[in-house]
Amino acid sequence: MIIKKVTALIKDISVVSVRGSCDTPINGLSYDSRETQKGDLFVSLHGLHTDGHRYIGDAVHNGAAAVVHQDELPAYPEHVVCIRVPDCRKALSRLAASFFDYPSEKLLTIGVTGTDGKSTTVWFIHQLLCAMGIDSGFLSTVALKAGDVTEKNRYRQSTPEAPEVHGILARMAASGKTHAVLEATSHGLSEKTGRLRDVSFDAAVLTNVAHEHLEFHGSFEQYRFDKANLFRSLDAPPSYKKRSPSDRYPFPGRFGVVNADDPSSRFFRNATKAPVYSYSLKDESADILASEISLRPDGSDFIIKGRGESTKTSLPVPGTFNIENALAAALTVAKLCGVTFGEVAGHFHRLTGVTGRMTAVDCGQPFSVIVDYAHTPQAFTKLFTMMRPLVEGRLIAVFGSAGERDIQKRPMQGSIASRYSDIVVLTDEDPRLEDRMRILEEIAEGCTGLTPGESLFLEPDREKAISLAFSLARPGDTVLLLGKGHEGSIIYPDGKLMWNEEETAKKILRLSGYGRE
Repeated sequence: MIIKKVTALIKDISVVSVRGSCDTPINGLSYDSRETQKGDLFVSLHGLHTDGHRYIGDAVHNGAAAVVHQDELPAYPEHVVCIRVPDCRKALSRLAASFFDYPSEKLLTIGVTGTDGKSTTVWFIHQLLCAMGIDSGFLSTVALKAGDVTEKNRYRQSTPEAPEVHGILARMAASGKTHAVLEATSHGLSEKTGRLRDVSFDAAVLTNVAHEHLEFHGSFEQYRFDKANLFRSLDAPPSYKKRSPSDRYPFPGRFGVVNADDPSSRFFRNATKAPVYSYSLKDESADILASEISLRPDGSDFIIKGRGESTKTSLPVPGTFNIENALAAALTVAKLCGVTFGEVAGHFHRLTGVTGRMTAVDCGQPFSVIVDYAHTPQAFTKLFTMMRPLVEGRLIAVFGSAGERDIQKRPMQGSIASRYSDIVVLTDEDPRLEDRMRILEEIAEGCTGLTPGESLFLEPDREKAISLAFSLARPGDTVLLLGKGHEGSIIYPDGKLMWNEEETAKKILRLSGYGRE
């Protein structure tokens, strides 16, 4: 158990005033009064829906030994240290880093940001580092590995709050890992949350930037600016102590990696003074290029070119976008290890995909079923343009759009899906507090060329929607189940409905008579 005195924790944060003894021991951090335990330091955050200051009494009742607040309190609890700060979000980030002894400074830390492909690129980098003999940990939307076992990421947020992030990094360092690969979301990089503010990154990777999360950031420009905080962080000096890089692969210095085919790549290049390298499917001047691409339903074959070398390779994960993810991973690992692209690409045949990303469901049915997490217009464009030429029969798409999130993308999703699909079934993703049918109607506004009741269906119940799609499928057709992927729940106004897309699809297929002996 970690135990630190208040005085040690607050020495690195801005403090307005302190009431109580700074010698008080702290054995944990919390920001949710319901999870506060005896001896915790409770940080009262201003949230999107509520204010943590309202729950200080509950936190104290549950055993908080100290409280961090930014507003003047109407009454100060007795026998509890009260620390007033200018900004509780910034304070929580630095307190978390300090409490866990700045674990990102003990690791070579790689951050991956972008609208699509983050989890897969994190997973590819981790696999390639391990193939190079490096003990790597990772944290993504889907899973994490802090010790010897890969765990499902049970946090609803892709980037958890700072105490969870630094706690996971501390577990990695304690288990002897030398490298950490983190999925860095726009929410996590935003100054509004500060979740990644005090993580010291050594490499920054950009997959792409497209229309997403404008309900949080307010504009595309702000969304892109927040993502670029990952690259800006490369210029910050280490705040704790110098790293001890791997003896086998000496650290080359901080660097960035961008997708040269993305229009925002120059914006990210200009966000840092560190060297930035590029990968591409089109640009011959990029540091690494994939050419002569041959797509297969179960993967692809292509040639990697760069630094005057040319290497034939195969990727056992389908999709042009996964070639991009693999290039980003290969470039990052090659730079970290100081080896050729060909040496890294030699491990491509071992790569596996992420759960819920292009996952085939086979119960012996005469049509194909694929589960994928695609939920943005850009991801839709990539997925549908890839799948359409590979489908023998009709393409049937089942998807929705998240409630209380970017509403502008809804008709875009409908437009893209209807352009490539023969049948579209619209259904719940995470309605939250929104009217579930209204969400589907807004998506349907973008659907053109489809006839309601014949090729366009609105069925909010996701299990019924999947069942409907399967009942419409003929031999040779392909059914795409999009938007949920790996996620374990659907959020409704009255709470979460536990959900497993792949298992639900299998259940429906078995009830239809497939997969039986």
